Amino acid sequence: MNRRDFLNTLGAAAVTAISLRPAFAQRSGASYDRLLVLVELKGGNDGLNTVVPYADFAYSRLRPRLAIPRDQVLQLDQQFGLHPALEPLMALWQGRELAVVQGVGYPGANLSHFRSIDIWDTASKSNEYLTEGWLARAFGAAPAPQAFAADGVVVGGAEMGPLRGGVRTIALTNPEQFLRQSRLVAPAGQARNAALEHLLKVEQNIVRAAARLHGNHVFATAFPANGFGNAVRTAAQLVASGAGVAVIKLSLGGFDTHSGQPARHAQLLKTLAESLVALKGALTEIGRWDSTLVMSYSEFGRRPRENLSNSTDHGTASAHFVMGGRVKGGLSGRRRSWRAWTAATTCRLRWISATSTQRCSSAGGGWTPPAR
Repeated sequence: MNRRDFLNTLGAAAVTAISLRPAFAQRSGASYDRLLVLVELKGGNDGLNTVVPYADFAYSRLRPRLAIPRDQVLQLDQQFGLHPALEPLMALWQGRELAVVQGVGYPGANLSHFRSIDIWDTASKSNEYLTEGWLARAFGAAPAPQAFAADGVVVGGAEMGPLRGGVRTIALTNPEQFLRQSRLVAPAGQARNAALEHLLKVEQNIVRAAARLHGNHVFATAFPANGFGNAVRTAAQLVASGAGVAVIKLSLGGFDTHSGQPARHAQLLKTLAESLVALKGALTEIGRWDSTLVMSYSEFGRRPRENLSNSTDHGTASAHFVMGGRVKGGLSGRRRSWRAWTAATTCRLRWISATSTQRCSSAGGGWTPPAR
């Protein structure tokens, strides 16, 4: 049974609980006392107007109308700076809790939204097709504690992404509706039919998760009054519930800026920055900021040269953010050259996925970005 058929069978718009393989015995030595928060920037974020190479003449030459004026850039060093809409993140940068990783991508880049995000979600090679997300495989090798309410929770959408194919993963498109509907699910006994037994196990997972996942905590932190801000609030409340979750995935859509980019991109980045700062504030309140790693990702970047609509088309490598109380902040990665189609990849996707998994499932030190 594939994922789409299974969702249709459940028929619950507020929740998706997926269990496509038997649970594994927990491997000794794996610790999940840390939280990984993934933030997907859906559509392909323009990394060059996010982390701006303001000192490079080629930037303004390739983007005569779209380039961010030098006097508006939030300077990180003598070459690079942030889009002015990201000003809320500067306190994190100055506190060395924000790492900016440039040139993140993979060899043989694919410019299709669907294929490229599949490569990101599975950490596959560009010519390789995998059915399980990279986090689902990580949990298969080193499962989270059975006492956890879920391995991973997707907030605000039904796309599992890196959690696809996981043993205990939940998608909350509407948390309140999830809680109401889950109370109607009555745990059943054993079934001889394998397909029915599978559905019964899913129901049991829903009931167990609902019993522990709640949003009753009241934060002093103010969250942005928009959809993404609400999703961040829900994520913070899940953590505050103490139910036990290893990964939370959030999504912010709208980054496919083929037209109308300047105002639209600025608003998206403002929403992102304000919401991430709110997340930091909420997790600090409950003592979880130092044990949390927040990472952004997107299916691809945008081309260096602006298009005829004063916007950008699909590219490959892009810049991404990593933040947390134990992150060693700074600027990492680099662009090796300007190209007509895209900037070169200098930091591979597989490195990002591997190190984030290691740092969140072990007792090692804080997250350290790659050398420039």
